[in-house]
Amino acid sequence: MTAESHDVETASGNQAYTHLSNDAAAILSRQVDSTPTVVKYKTLFRYATNYDICFLAVSGFSAIAAGASLPLMTIIYGSLAGTFQGFFLGTVSGSHFMHEVTRLTLYFVYLAIGQFGTIYIATVGFNYVGEHIASKVRAHYLAGLLRQNMAYFDLLGAGEITTRITADTNLFQDGISGKLALTLQGIATFITAYIISYIRYWKLALILTSTIVAIVLTGGALGRLSVGWSSLSLASYAKGGSLVEETVSSIRNTIAAGTQDRLVKSYDKHLADAETPAFRAKATTTATVGFMMCYIYLSYALAFWLGSRYVASGECSLSDVLTILLAIIMGAFALGGVAPNMQAFATAIAAASKIYSTIDRPSPLDPTDKTGFKIDHSELKGMVAFRQVKLVYPSRPHVVALDSVSFNARPNETTALVGVSGSGKSSLVGLLERFYEPLEGEILLDGVRIEELNLQWLRQQVGVVSQEPVLFATTVAQNIRHGLIGTKYEHLPDDDKQVLTLITEAAKTAHAHDFICDLSQGYQTNVGMRGLLLSGGQKQRIAIARAIIGDPKILLLDEATSALDTKSEGIVQAALYRASSGRTTIVIAHRLSTIKNAHNIIVMSQGKVVEQGTHNDLLEAKGVYHTLVEAQEIVDHRTSTSSDLFSVPDPSTRSGQVRLSRSAEEEKRASHTEKASLTSITESKAPQYSLWRLIATVASFNIPDWPYGLAGILCAFATGGAIPAQSVLFAKSIASLALPQDDNAKSQVAFWSWMFFLLAILQLFAYLVQAYVVAWCSEKLVRRARNACFRAILRQDAAFFDRPENSSGALTAFLSTTANNLAGISGSTLSTILSAIVTLFAGFIIALAIGWKLALVCISTVPIVLGCGFFRVWVLARFQALSKQFYEGSASYACESTSAIRTVASLTREDDVLCNYRQQLHEQGLRSLKSVLQSSALYAASQSLGFAVNALAFWYGGQLIAQHEYSIFQFFVCFSATVFGAQSAGIIFSFAPDLGKGKQAATDMKTLLDRKPSIDSSSMEGQCLKSTKGDVEFRDVHFEYPVRSQLALRGLDIQIKSGQYAALVGASGSGKSTAISLLERFYDPTSGAIYLDGINVSTLNVAAYRQHFALVAQEPTLYQGSIRDNIMMGTKDEEAVSDENIVQACKDANILEFIQSLPDGFNTDVGVKGSMLSGGQKQRVCIARALIRNPKILLLDESTSALDSESEQVVQAALDVAAQGRTTIAVAHRLSSIQRADVIFVLDSGRMIEKGTHRELMARQGRYSELVHLQNLLQT
Repeated sequence: MTAESHDVETASGNQAYTHLSNDAAAILSRQVDSTPTVVKYKTLFRYATNYDICFLAVSGFSAIAAGASLPLMTIIYGSLAGTFQGFFLGTVSGSHFMHEVTRLTLYFVYLAIGQFGTIYIATVGFNYVGEHIASKVRAHYLAGLLRQNMAYFDLLGAGEITTRITADTNLFQDGISGKLALTLQGIATFITAYIISYIRYWKLALILTSTIVAIVLTGGALGRLSVGWSSLSLASYAKGGSLVEETVSSIRNTIAAGTQDRLVKSYDKHLADAETPAFRAKATTTATVGFMMCYIYLSYALAFWLGSRYVASGECSLSDVLTILLAIIMGAFALGGVAPNMQAFATAIAAASKIYSTIDRPSPLDPTDKTGFKIDHSELKGMVAFRQVKLVYPSRPHVVALDSVSFNARPNETTALVGVSGSGKSSLVGLLERFYEPLEGEILLDGVRIEELNLQWLRQQVGVVSQEPVLFATTVAQNIRHGLIGTKYEHLPDDDKQVLTLITEAAKTAHAHDFICDLSQGYQTNVGMRGLLLSGGQKQRIAIARAIIGDPKILLLDEATSALDTKSEGIVQAALYRASSGRTTIVIAHRLSTIKNAHNIIVMSQGKVVEQGTHNDLLEAKGVYHTLVEAQEIVDHRTSTSSDLFSVPDPSTRSGQVRLSRSAEEEKRASHTEKASLTSITESKAPQYSLWRLIATVASFNIPDWPYGLAGILCAFATGGAIPAQSVLFAKSIASLALPQDDNAKSQVAFWSWMFFLLAILQLFAYLVQAYVVAWCSEKLVRRARNACFRAILRQDAAFFDRPENSSGALTAFLSTTANNLAGISGSTLSTILSAIVTLFAGFIIALAIGWKLALVCISTVPIVLGCGFFRVWVLARFQALSKQFYEGSASYACESTSAIRTVASLTREDDVLCNYRQQLHEQGLRSLKSVLQSSALYAASQSLGFAVNALAFWYGGQLIAQHEYSIFQFFVCFSATVFGAQSAGIIFSFAPDLGKGKQAATDMKTLLDRKPSIDSSSMEGQCLKSTKGDVEFRDVHFEYPVRSQLALRGLDIQIKSGQYAALVGASGSGKSTAISLLERFYDPTSGAIYLDGINVSTLNVAAYRQHFALVAQEPTLYQGSIRDNIMMGTKDEEAVSDENIVQACKDANILEFIQSLPDGFNTDVGVKGSMLSGGQKQRVCIARALIRNPKILLLDESTSALDSESEQVVQAALDVAAQGRTTIAVAHRLSSIQRADVIFVLDSGRMIEKGTHRELMARQGRYSELVHLQNLLQT
């Protein structure tokens, strides 16, 4: 069962919907139900074309041929040994001997040529077809996703789509390409090897088959244990990763609250949980190798001991014994190599099941469905009517979002929806776009039920501007042009004059043309991922242009200006005023100033319409709307009566009074900002460290474990000496077996067989000890390194996190991968390398001592043998890396589109997104094919050159034997110790990628650990203030952000007395939040100073200083855990905080009643980043977290921006009470929230230009008065 289907079944099961009628349950069920697709291995190829099948057939035949030809080498090997025996026994003449040697060595050359050709064809074919099919699956999966309804996405976990379209498609491709070729090759090798063995002599072959049984049973049992323990460790690491991501993404809250030590301890608990199962998994894996080697040497012992008896009885020859022994071992290793691929196939099937389930799921609201009625555009009026509509979200079946809602939105009129958070306003917009299905009632467009209309056509008649507009990573012009989808201009070229004119006119209407022209490349400026390079107001104006360019009959504005400062709001409001002309406009707003002139205002509460009418009518009714207005009202000191909401000024008169929030110079600078890579946490110029210094740094984490390390080194020498020892025993056994098998010869063979038995036991013991000590050191290293890195990250100052490469995702990935990659230059890898070096040089010494001529020739081939080992590993790793690399771009595009699925659906971009995605896949496929053609040649050469080396060694060895210079013993010692030793040592190159990753990981870690932040929260330096009065002063403070090239503060001078409520106001970029950041010591001023009680804060201990502050930021951030856990994050000593303190803090923050209404109360889990709570609820929990610290200075950075008017009024009153006895500094865009402040500082361009109380500043008729007028909250 897939993760999606499991979640869906949970939501749609009988228990969730038992309280609903059968019809209602059916409506909810069909929006979320998903039937898992049953996938078998052959199902993976369901998108294969006839050409693909033909390629697969040819490639499969080549892979089988390559695998089947490999064991033929054992026949040649045995025949050459038999020829050598015949020559020494005198049964073969010298000339015939050389003829046979030449003939048999040529067979090695023929095998090399055949191996190259077949492996090349198989590798190219399987990789090409694998990519071709995987590309089709990727495209179908994205198409399936874009077809789904919104309720389906509501039940998907965070990042699940990204995982499917990146990791899972790579796993799918892995299971049908290279792994399949290797499996066919391995099976063919196994079958052929056993056929050869049984043909040569079935008794010996049958007995040696026990080796296979032992290897399969041991490998299977230990492999299962290893996988189980790995799963447990990964689960614990995943929990730790979630903690890191949440912590870093809200790093300013973490720094301000001083919770670093507590978070490190929590992280270490997850690491401790992962340590034991990870140790067992690694130890089991290494132990498996020990058992394999033990079985191999036992096979040698058994083969030679039995072989001598069968040779003596005349049942078989030396040639047969060697052929059978080598074939059995080759077959065993081939079968062992197939086993890991089985896991890859199982993983591919599991991944395909998840992918195919989405592809095959029929969507109840399918935008690609061509059925449905379309009203002629010339007849479409835009009359929208809701009739007794009831809505329940499938993901929240116990909550009624809308209940019997009825109203009309008439053509050429503006209809406004107002109400507290959660009253159902945005739900109405979602229903009109048919994102969800209502349980009861109907929605009509020009008298036609919207269910009867074609869904794509319906959405094309609706233009949407949301609170957080989503732009796509393309040009400004292309973003605006997305609004032309569904019109007659959709398929015109980009440079068409009509299209360019429409884009320009839409931008002018949206008040965006001027700032777009100021950008470095004008309309061709790339806006970055999700519009990163533009300000909030600029993004919204482009979104407005996009919404109106297609001339929709209906315009939906969902909180389109709530996140803007006053000046930006003025510009955007003017744009909306223009855009709504001649359309049916539906507006959702918390700021009632934006909807005062609406023709009909609908007031909602708890999913019902409680009032509707014009602004004046509703004020006279003295109902809910009147209460909401009063909550946002600012009282003019010159008037004794309550002020009224004033009308929106004409755009033509306003445009001259306000300016863009960012200058043209700033826009150009922003447009030149390049995306930084998220691959490294290091600075752009990272220090360079030598390899030995890095190894020493990594080793320092294992200093407490030095006895284990010493044992590991000794074991490395023991395992490394196995191959040279084996070569001597092997040569002695063959030499003894080549003699006439009398009692003396059999006694010699028996002795050497017992030596093999002893070698097997010694190797098993060495590997088991090595498994234990290396796994122990490795896991201790991982835990200590992760802990140290996390602590170092939390120690950094805010400037560190401002760098794009130090994003939360990059740092989370750094912690999860770097510590593991450190193993590349730690004990586990280094012990294996040491073992390989011992094998190589001990073999060289033995070979040179026994037969220097042949030894030198064989040693000259070692670079070729090692090169084959390197390229074999490098190319396989390259195939995997390329399959990910080439599809990163398209995967990023797909993820961007699916993460903005509501915007894509609103714009009906499904076909457009899919077309672009397929084009990217096609281009990437062509680039990948070129790389595969080149890499496959290297891989085929690495697999075949070994035969040529064997040919050279046997040919030259034959020459020396023919001249009676060498004996059989000398030949096989020299050959085995060098060639076999080099092949065995070639495993060193399997660690080459690990070495590279390990060196980079160690460099990154060393750089991080050595980085000393300018503001170090872990430092003990500085004066510790035990108490403070709360006097704050900025003296001529200048400040420039480290990652920007502009001054944020330009000589700021403000003074706030103890106990005062001070407010900072001004346009975006005026320096308000910067002042708060400097006060929290996230940064230090470039020049000037900040004083607390007359003391320069830069001389104070950072941690102790921050204990006197509490910060409530603009974006509320919660951590995974309970509500109680999140509130307690504000405290340093949990034991000192009583339940009464928690209750009081929640009561002051107006959240207590809500918490107590929850089934689990304070123990309610808030979900990932507080996803289970609304924005207002999250903000109030954050306020409670700040209040429980009982700070002397309270910092409020837009702390009520996420609240509706009613909640804002209550919370503001609570904050006013909480401010008593402490200094409070508030940043606000909503001027109604700070009218009672003791002093208001007006900032502009980093300077303080006005200060005073609300009344004083209004009387001055300066900038503050202008800001108030722009919010339309003052009666003139």
